[in-house]
Amino acid sequence: MTATRTPPVAADAPSPRDDRGFFGHPRGLSTLFFTEMWERFSYYGIRPLLVLFMTAAITRGGFGFDRPTASAIVGIYAASVYLASLPGGWIADRWLGLRRAIWTGGVFIALGHLSIGLSAFFSRPTFFLGLILIVIGTGLLKPNVSAIVGDLYTADDPRRDAGFSVFYMGINTGAFIAPFITSSLGEKVSWHLGFGAAGVGMLVGLITFRARAGATLGAIGVVPSGSSAEQRQARTLALGLLGVIAVVVLLAMLGVIHIEPRAVAGAMTYVILAMALCYFLYLFLFAGLDGDERRRIAVVLVLFVFSVVFWSAFEQQPTSLNLFARDFTDRRIGSWEVPAGWFQSAESAVVILFAPVLGALWASLARRGRDPSSPTKFVLALVCAGLGFLIMLAASNRVIAGGAATRVSMLWLIGSYFFQGIGELSLSPVGMSSMTRLAPKRFAGLTMGAWFASISLGNLIAGIVGGNVDPEKLAEMPRLFQRTATSLFVAAVLLLALVVPIRRLLERRSR
Repeated sequence: MTATRTPPVAADAPSPRDDRGFFGHPRGLSTLFFTEMWERFSYYGIRPLLVLFMTAAITRGGFGFDRPTASAIVGIYAASVYLASLPGGWIADRWLGLRRAIWTGGVFIALGHLSIGLSAFFSRPTFFLGLILIVIGTGLLKPNVSAIVGDLYTADDPRRDAGFSVFYMGINTGAFIAPFITSSLGEKVSWHLGFGAAGVGMLVGLITFRARAGATLGAIGVVPSGSSAEQRQARTLALGLLGVIAVVVLLAMLGVIHIEPRAVAGAMTYVILAMALCYFLYLFLFAGLDGDERRRIAVVLVLFVFSVVFWSAFEQQPTSLNLFARDFTDRRIGSWEVPAGWFQSAESAVVILFAPVLGALWASLARRGRDPSSPTKFVLALVCAGLGFLIMLAASNRVIAGGAATRVSMLWLIGSYFFQGIGELSLSPVGMSSMTRLAPKRFAGLTMGAWFASISLGNLIAGIVGGNVDPEKLAEMPRLFQRTATSLFVAAVLLLALVVPIRRLLERRSR
């Protein structure tokens, strides 16, 4: 794997945690902000194009896949991106260190975008090879960037949640900008030109991290926690896993094995659930945790479960909601038609506008000792997402009433994305902050990987159901949105009932 030399840090250098040079936060947050912003630009740049490209007719430059197949592929890809955070966090903890893992992951992502761009001149397998390289790279980069954000603050620093909200605003800045560029190029000019533009963002992110990390992060994330023996073991396992992936990819490209996306998506659901169960059982029974650490991991498990419910709804944006934008939304402004992928920026715009508001609110409440607990914020997130899908239920019923040729106002999607954006702000940065605060120190990267595994499972479920938006199967659409809204509201009620027991469990820690 690619490595980068880390500049030496003076022994008497001030701690990055004491720095307030970035709007009252450590300057290292700005480095991570811009690195993640450009990485997310690359990810969200190709995300809205995938299902549109794969379902487009071959004569229009697409693959001509049916909707369930294309949606399942998007779900597998997105799920794999986040699932890779588990081995990525472990590799960083035990072998590379957080900083080297981020750099190595960025190189893999850049190579993945290059492969996707070259697929315009070569073949379909080159396209899927590019997706696999992005999955590997994101697994190394994403959990470890977030883990370093947590390391910039002490556990009781009142700036902590606000810092994650600022960091999350960087994520959504990249997600907001990307579809305007990539969808305009992809839908209006060339699919592969849109994919290529997304890759440029990752290169900018790599340069940003290389240029600023040493000066702003100090020694944070440089040294892995593993012993020399653990580092050798991690290196052997990582390279072995990479070899297995290479063999499978080669066999698929040669046609020796055939991959059926919907069957794979279904099987992955059980695999991820089994992996999550094994992970938590390991921590509870075999990791040598003390009673306080076990209580904190119990809370992590609860947040994991309800995170899955949230993301299984939220991550329908690139599938069911993207298809709704293309097929059932009146996108014309005068004689010009808005690219369907542009709507993927609506939710990110909400996050950018309201992240400072919620960040300031949490910080203000924390100073007065009234900050809502993480589970309470999760309840708010589930309710808001449920309201967003109630809006889509009403919009789909309008389509049913008018027939398959009906196009509804853009305001329906925008309204849905508004509530989903508030929900995301109430859950995702809070969830990341909770993972870094609750995780045992020696399992920081791995616990953050578990958080991303919950997002992985949510993406997979969203991909499995997301193909049910089809002009030829109108009746399926309102049922999908109704089931989604119902599951969100039921989950909110269940978690609300657990808020007090969780608070009491954590209070035992301070006695």
